[in-house]
Amino acid sequence: MIKIPSVEQIRRCDAQTIDLTAISSWQLMEQAADTCAKHLESLFPDKQTRISVICGIGNNGGDGLAIARMMLQKDYTVHAILLQYSDKLSDDCSRNLKLMQQQYPENISIVRAKDEWPLFAADVVVDAILGTGISRAIDNALIIDAIKRINAGSSFVFSVDMPSGLYVDKPMDSSDLAVHADVTHSLAFPKLAYMFPENYDYVGEWNYYDIGLSQGCIDAVDTPYYAITPSAVQRMLPVRHKFDHKNCFGHGLLVAGSRGMCGAAIMAAKAAMRAGIGLLTVHVPKQCVDIVQIAVNEAICQEDEENTIFTNVDFKQLKYKAIAIGPGLGTHSRSAQGLKKMIADYGGPMVLDADAINILAENKTWLSFLPPHCIFTPHIKEFERLTGPCNNSYERLSKQQEFARKYNAIVILKGAHTCIAAPDGKCYFNTIGNAGMATAGSGDVLTGILLALLCQGLPALYAAIAGVFIHAAAADKAVEKQSMASLIASDIIENLKYV
Repeated sequence: MIKIPSVEQIRRCDAQTIDLTAISSWQLMEQAADTCAKHLESLFPDKQTRISVICGIGNNGGDGLAIARMMLQKDYTVHAILLQYSDKLSDDCSRNLKLMQQQYPENISIVRAKDEWPLFAADVVVDAILGTGISRAIDNALIIDAIKRINAGSSFVFSVDMPSGLYVDKPMDSSDLAVHADVTHSLAFPKLAYMFPENYDYVGEWNYYDIGLSQGCIDAVDTPYYAITPSAVQRMLPVRHKFDHKNCFGHGLLVAGSRGMCGAAIMAAKAAMRAGIGLLTVHVPKQCVDIVQIAVNEAICQEDEENTIFTNVDFKQLKYKAIAIGPGLGTHSRSAQGLKKMIADYGGPMVLDADAINILAENKTWLSFLPPHCIFTPHIKEFERLTGPCNNSYERLSKQQEFARKYNAIVILKGAHTCIAAPDGKCYFNTIGNAGMATAGSGDVLTGILLALLCQGLPALYAAIAGVFIHAAAADKAVEKQSMASLIASDIIENLKYV
């Protein structure tokens, strides 16, 4: 997993690296700037690209001046502008300014309040004004002017570590000003602000880059926030052995479907089979049985006593390793009573999706009777039915953590950066996937994957982390061969076999 630390933790990690290793703050800045210069070169290989680097007076500005120098050494056309809104430059920024003035005096300008800006037509603007340290609205007229100029221009915007003006750990007010970046180049760690949809217009696309911080210092960072990595997921997945048989991979029950919604049951069932479940029983209303049996030949079909809705499951005949309930279920009062009885009768792992969540949102007292480590898979609206409305993603994250702790549950809040909250307060963000997943049935596919992983013996948290990642990876595999707009949920299922 990749840690997502707070601003203070990032500063401490930088300082400890400098204290405990032979590296100086200057060398660390050089390494950070080198990753930025290489990234810019990969994005804009044409040496005719004109680059304007707008720098502040702190270490972010020092990074910017070093980037300007390095891009000039690569024969790009570069002009750096230092916004001198104070005479108190950081030591490393001051050193980089002197280097630029000595080596490339024609390529550096200093702008103070009310100065005329140098005329320079740029294809790319590098935003190195403010870093991660900002915690209040900008009130400096020169910085405000610079950010407005960047945002009003048509140049590609490349922000160093954080778009200037954006807070790392708290929401923006509607009156706050920040750079709108096309790409944000994150130094050492992802930042929490990157994870939330309201910040996308500021952050743009992002990735993080190793700048040489001490691994021991990184290991010592204690944060509740993580980004999921492929290697972490790989270690969670079960290994298949030569003499294994279907019973080694669990028998799961999927309760899904209602009149007009048999497709939800089909997609969840197909996904469960593709994700490696040993045996699958699909409990559906009588009207759906033939449809599901024909569509998913590998599944066992169990019919409800009612034609069009779910009402009850008898657990006396079969013992299930795990249960998933909700896709296409509907919220009929008898379905609600069936869910209530299931909660009372079954004490094993459960995945609660879609209408199962909507039913619980209308009957919140039932939540206390759920078995431990149930997996909830709400989208934002379903989540807010459970917890109440939220003003922003930071508040929503806090409520997600609170809900997971209170009910000893795993909460998968679906979105572009799906967040998985565990009962201990830790949160795991998925950073892969694509906008093609915003399609009917995508959530049903995830439910089937989660059921399969639980049945194969993964603990609920591991099943949630691995399931979310695999779901997104299959969608990414699908769009290698087609457009995002054309993606349908069945395409995700078909690409599970590759991931």
